[in-house]
Amino acid sequence: MSTERIIHLADLTFIHNSLRGLHSDISTVSDQVEGVGQQVSTTRSELQQLEQLVRDFIAADMKAKELQLAETRQVKIRQELETKFGYYAEVRRQATGILQAADVSIVRKETITSATEELMLSTPRYWLAPALVALAAWLNDNQGLATKALSEALRRDDEKTSLFFSLVTRRAARGSACATWLDRYFGMQDPTQLDRQTVVLVDALASGVFGPEVRSRCAERIEAWIEELSQRAGFVDEQRTQWNTALRSKIPSADNDRYGYLSKYSPTWPMLNDVLNGAAMHAIVHSYFSQVFKGAIPPSPNIQAAVDDLLDKLVKNFDDEELPLRRDERLCQLIIDEGGNRTAAANRYALESKALDEQVSFTQLLTNAAMHPEASKASKATQRFAIALSKNWIRDAHLDLTASIRAAVPVDVDLEIEGWKGQTRDGDNESALIPDLENHIEQKKEETIASMKLDIKHWAGLTIGALLIVLGLPSMNWLMILLGAGAVIWFFSAKSGIAKARQKVAEDFAKLKEQSVQILRAALAEVVELRRDFLKRDALSHEVTKLLDGITPQQYVLSSHDNVRQVMAQPTA
Repeated sequence: MSTERIIHLADLTFIHNSLRGLHSDISTVSDQVEGVGQQVSTTRSELQQLEQLVRDFIAADMKAKELQLAETRQVKIRQELETKFGYYAEVRRQATGILQAADVSIVRKETITSATEELMLSTPRYWLAPALVALAAWLNDNQGLATKALSEALRRDDEKTSLFFSLVTRRAARGSACATWLDRYFGMQDPTQLDRQTVVLVDALASGVFGPEVRSRCAERIEAWIEELSQRAGFVDEQRTQWNTALRSKIPSADNDRYGYLSKYSPTWPMLNDVLNGAAMHAIVHSYFSQVFKGAIPPSPNIQAAVDDLLDKLVKNFDDEELPLRRDERLCQLIIDEGGNRTAAANRYALESKALDEQVSFTQLLTNAAMHPEASKASKATQRFAIALSKNWIRDAHLDLTASIRAAVPVDVDLEIEGWKGQTRDGDNESALIPDLENHIEQKKEETIASMKLDIKHWAGLTIGALLIVLGLPSMNWLMILLGAGAVIWFFSAKSGIAKARQKVAEDFAKLKEQSVQILRAALAEVVELRRDFLKRDALSHEVTKLLDGITPQQYVLSSHDNVRQVMAQPTA
């Protein structure tokens, strides 16, 4: 008996040690599983950050590619312009070159005639070539050739030729001839469909190039155009819409980065960002108009220089054949200006595309000159003239746009944090939102903890283990006892692991609650700041109105190389 007992004790010690080792291994595995769970949580967070970085990288890469493509495309467009229309450039240079050579009499008349005749041969269908032949013949007193060449130039482009020679005759101080050419030009015009080069005429009027009699006739024609247009049904609404679009072109497309929490946790952010940018328009427009009217415009040294500038502008910028390429070039330039943001560039292009239309109404021409001087080739004097002449329409459109921006301000700001949804109006309901957010996170914690429980396999393992132990003890079947004990230990280890996991979840949710409350407070603070920011920006709308109201009829005064002053009447809206 004693021998059997010693054997039994030895066997039980071995079993006990084996079970203790198994328990230790299960505990180690449980700890490793918990560690893996923490690593998975950390990896998930890092993956979210990596996903955002990848999105930012893709967006930056797309912008870089669009920027590079626009720069490459712009070079190709300019090369195409040079290839298709480069021969026009030589003709254009000759226009003022002939006049300036005639001024100083250092080029033989025969040379001028020969040069213009060569241009005629090298540029078929181009209106300026026969116009220069006519100019050279006129300088040489060759009336027959001048008449034939002039007839050909008028056939090719009557309007540009008439405007060209009205400027040439003004340069030569031929007042009667200048008036005749201008009457011819005006006779072909429909104020609802003017060619883009009419801005040169407005520029000449605004900068005082024409003499007093001609200038008076031009002013009368322009007033008649405005009167004719104003008689059309819907004219006032058309002007408001026209200037509303022009003012919208000054709305920035910036992303207001200072509101980082709202941009991340508010579905209302796109609307908030739009109204902030809309309100920023007031400062931009006020600064833009102020710069237009700031300081004196340096006058040209003499009438010849002033007319030469207008002639250069006329012959270089308004050929309709080049217009499709000029439009593409402008879009590429806007993409470059926007740093590769094609969407923002396309929006800007859509707002200023009227400046590159072949034909526009006179009021649209004024709008283009005032708001898009680069595209419409308007001088600063023309900008002032256009703004002053249109100030009532601008003011009405600005008031309409201001009202629409104010109406678009969201009354309530939606917030979404960790699946919780809430609303605030002015960021002053923190005391109501924070408990609601905490309850939401607490509920998520309880749901998560409740889902962490022993399932049927664990209870089955406990039951089977107990049965194996009960069945193995009478016969001392150590294999059954060992397996049963292992199953029981596995059950309690799983139970202990779940308890630890629940504790870890509780700790994680406590951190999440604290972080979420901090996010909510920061977002509410940004709502308060955003409301103040909007009001501050919106208040500048009154400055725009004040500036426009301060434009008096005296700013219609056109300085003249003849030292004569004239005031045009202001049209009524």
